[in-house]
Amino acid sequence: MLQQAAITESKAKAKMVTGADLLLEALEKEKVEVIFGYPGGAVLPIYDKLYDSKILHVLPRHEQGGIHAAEGYARISGKPGVVIATSGPGATNIVTGLTDAMMDSLPLIVFTGQVPTNVIGSDAFQEADVLGITTPITKYNYQVRNIEDIPRIVKEAFYIASSGRPGPVLIDIPKDIAASVSKPPEEQEIKLPGYQPTVQPNYLQIKKLSEAVSRANKPVILAGAGVLLSKASNELKEYAEQQQLPVIHTLLGLGGFPADHKLFVGMAGMHGCYASNMGLSECDLLINIGARFDDRLTGNLQFFAPHATVAHIDIDPAEIGKNVPTAIPVVADAKEALKQLVKQNGKPPVHGEWLEQIHKWQEEYPYYYGESAALKPQKVMEMLYEKTTGDAIVVTDVGQHQMWAAQYYQFNQANRWVTSGGLGTMGFGLPASIGAQLADPDRCVVAVLGDGGFQMSTQELTVIKELNLPVKIAIFNNLSLGMVRQWQEIFYDKRYSHSKIPIQPSFVKLAEAYGIKGYEINTAEEAEVILEEVLSNREPVLLDIRIDPDENVYPMIAPGKGLHEMVGVKP
Repeated sequence: MLQQAAITESKAKAKMVTGADLLLEALEKEKVEVIFGYPGGAVLPIYDKLYDSKILHVLPRHEQGGIHAAEGYARISGKPGVVIATSGPGATNIVTGLTDAMMDSLPLIVFTGQVPTNVIGSDAFQEADVLGITTPITKYNYQVRNIEDIPRIVKEAFYIASSGRPGPVLIDIPKDIAASVSKPPEEQEIKLPGYQPTVQPNYLQIKKLSEAVSRANKPVILAGAGVLLSKASNELKEYAEQQQLPVIHTLLGLGGFPADHKLFVGMAGMHGCYASNMGLSECDLLINIGARFDDRLTGNLQFFAPHATVAHIDIDPAEIGKNVPTAIPVVADAKEALKQLVKQNGKPPVHGEWLEQIHKWQEEYPYYYGESAALKPQKVMEMLYEKTTGDAIVVTDVGQHQMWAAQYYQFNQANRWVTSGGLGTMGFGLPASIGAQLADPDRCVVAVLGDGGFQMSTQELTVIKELNLPVKIAIFNNLSLGMVRQWQEIFYDKRYSHSKIPIQPSFVKLAEAYGIKGYEINTAEEAEVILEEVLSNREPVLLDIRIDPDENVYPMIAPGKGLHEMVGVKP
């Protein structure tokens, strides 16, 4: 009898699992391929289980680098990026990335460690109120209080992050919950009655929009990141061609419609092209598909699309009518809405004169730059496009180089463009390129950075070398915080208050210190030769490209001005 009791006890113990076990098992069920994480005291039970896990773990050199890498991974793969950070400073170091992902609708699952439950609220060592801090900057957040809830919470988190309008979901796990032991709970179905995203469009609204298109004389489509997030590029192309509608892109929407297509107009907004901004200013029907109508796109709302009937297709009803009065609201997934619009198959309106006007604007007022002895950044971007045949994944930081990349690299395919839009986060580009490369290992990834933003995340060069990722790092070096300097030149009487960076490390030597090849480029001739060489191999490389320090980004719309009031347009 004693022997039988011992066997029974042994079997019972064998079935027991820890909270960390349940977490790793849940991640494996979600087919997680990579985790970006930084260990610390509160997550040691989780890291002990990661020791035996087959999931690739990437150790950033800063938690903010880790979450930006997860954003790059999410943007290119379409899957949620997964992040682990410890309690206190580990958790607070990811706040910027959470905000960035929230504004740009990127799916992330972020796990933060927390102090044990018995000391929560006592200002324990490395304690922070993570739920309070992150409630405004996450789509949803949880704090696990029962080990049995872990599988359900993880399953719900992945569903919430990926469905509807994507966004970051945070799960805070106290250390004692991760370490505690329990029998494996029964699997539960997702039941979220208060969260039911509207995917299918209302038929009457689709019919109303179709009728508006048939009546319009000057219609345009404004395509945002929602087209990419819903994988609706093919449907957008089919609908635009069916109805002969010109397509204008937001910054984050680039790649949703082929840039070499005859119906593609260009990017709109503060640094958008003349034809796009004038198209929005003169149109009589504006069809917004998956864009937020943010201030950098619209300029002064008083002058935005003043003659247009506005239709807005968006899966997030909170965005419709938020900034721009909307006559035809369509709450739906962009892909499903476009499918229904194509099925309407209405007679294409006759607006040949409108298309001719747009093409005339494109021909007369293209992006342009002057010639000089100094190396022009626009020329370098044209070279990068040519030498990668437009097939590279371009990842940028934030500033002038970001705008030059958007203007001069033509995105003809989806999932080739990674940038920080809504939050405009410096330091984003280098770590995001790591995530992008891991998401698409065989693709050429070019990280286009400024010298300011690069110096906010240089430590992530270690990760690139450690994983031998063939990222091409192109630093557009103008010895300044370029966009700040440009604004000070134009709006503050050239009073360059702390925007110039005359003393810098040698970026080439810095790269070499990390075991990465580095080159300095000073002329177009050098750029031609070196780009040809480095883009043909599969090694990481850093390029210190010394561009004209006085070059500005044009066209430009000053604060308070309308889209039609561009400066710096080709004379």
